[in-house]
Amino acid sequence: MGTHRARSNVRPSILTKPTSHTERFNLDFDRDPAVLSVVANATDVGVFTVDSDLRFVAWSRGAEKITGYSASSVRGEPCRMLDGPDCRGFDGLAALIQGGDPAKLTLKEQECRIRSSDGRLLTLLGSASVLADSKGEIYGAVGVLADISAVLDRGSLAEGSEQDVQCLGDLVGTSEPMVEAFRKIRLAADSDVTTLITGESGTGKELCARAIHSESRRAGGPFVAVNCSAIPESLLESELFGHVRGAFTGASRDHRGHFEAAHGGTLFLDEIGDLQPLIQVKLLRVLQERVVVRVGGESTIPVDVRLITATHRDLRDAIEEGGFREDFYYRIRVFEIRMPALRERPADVPELAVHFAKTLGPLYRRSVEGVSKDALESLIRYPWPGNVRELRNAVEHALVVGSGPVLGLFDLPDDVRLGVAPRKGTTGLPGSEPLRPDQEAEKLRILDSLDEHGWNRTQTAASLGISRVTLWKKIRRYHIDEGIFRKGSRPT
Repeated sequence: MGTHRARSNVRPSILTKPTSHTERFNLDFDRDPAVLSVVANATDVGVFTVDSDLRFVAWSRGAEKITGYSASSVRGEPCRMLDGPDCRGFDGLAALIQGGDPAKLTLKEQECRIRSSDGRLLTLLGSASVLADSKGEIYGAVGVLADISAVLDRGSLAEGSEQDVQCLGDLVGTSEPMVEAFRKIRLAADSDVTTLITGESGTGKELCARAIHSESRRAGGPFVAVNCSAIPESLLESELFGHVRGAFTGASRDHRGHFEAAHGGTLFLDEIGDLQPLIQVKLLRVLQERVVVRVGGESTIPVDVRLITATHRDLRDAIEEGGFREDFYYRIRVFEIRMPALRERPADVPELAVHFAKTLGPLYRRSVEGVSKDALESLIRYPWPGNVRELRNAVEHALVVGSGPVLGLFDLPDDVRLGVAPRKGTTGLPGSEPLRPDQEAEKLRILDSLDEHGWNRTQTAASLGISRVTLWKKIRRYHIDEGIFRKGSRPT
């Protein structure tokens, strides 16, 4: 529910039973409050008042028409009488009245849901204003309701035109970061250059790889996607390069690996940063010689494969730490495409939300025309630590719990609707990846050493047995150079 700020000289008499609109009156609000009743009944919107106990006092003919409840049936009843399954809205009105400060607790054009007299779920747009006496004491509220159940409000979508939405494969966006990503995707597609895609989890790295493949001359060939972190290390070599019968226990027949399966097309290796150095060496040989040798075999098998890799990790840090080979890094990073985090392109959120609503709607037997203004505002405000993947999940949730042609505010998951901060275990910045236990321990060791050496980075690096450059990178990674952790003077 929404509001305009109340004037402090509104009189309590507005909460009394209104005078019949057939009676004569002077058009002076202060001298004859019955004017409000006449004006309210002359409009199609619903106007109502509640007392400090949230019980209905006045109920206009517009409110009767919208909800099906007569004034006599609601007057004196708690406003919660309109609540039903998945109904929300009067909780905001309660906070407005019980907050005690009419200057600060205001609600304006808020989407809400109530149950009609015949059991239908209504989506309304409401505004409310507190009623206070000359001393500022709140004794009730007046509200206005408009039925938007069948109204599509495209909000801040790009002029509401689907022609304005730019797509490349399944990637959607018109923001500058996405325009740059699209440019690089097209450049990569024009050749067989080995490409590394970087970006946080959920930013669409596999969709980027598929777009490169579909735009390239290899589009008619296979696209094989492999998540390196999802395959046990003991099986990864066999999965990538294949094996011959009898190569190990359980190898009852020859097995073709992913490189052979992708012959003539594209092989996409996701989470390449999780590969062990031994596998990196063998992959480097395949990239250089364009042949594979199956596990347990001796003969070489030529492969014509375009390799695309992806990672959410900073591989340069992994090289510094000794977990990633530098020669392999430069071999897979001939051309790099960075997929931006969703918080870096908030202008794309409305387009993505409507795109997901329309493409996923049929899966849930829903025909969705768009997303309401209130829902869009919440989607844009939310920091999206899970990026586009989390946005897609939020829209799927809305498709499951909602109804009608428009996805509304209360169809969204609670954390998105309420703008909940990033989950416990993150670094504390929107969109940050949760730290692993070993990273948390390392972060604490660095903080302890920084405190011990007065935040002198040279001395701290020496005490930790790492270079000053490595220390600087770890400080950046763990976001501990923003002043929030410092206990002493500024670092030198």
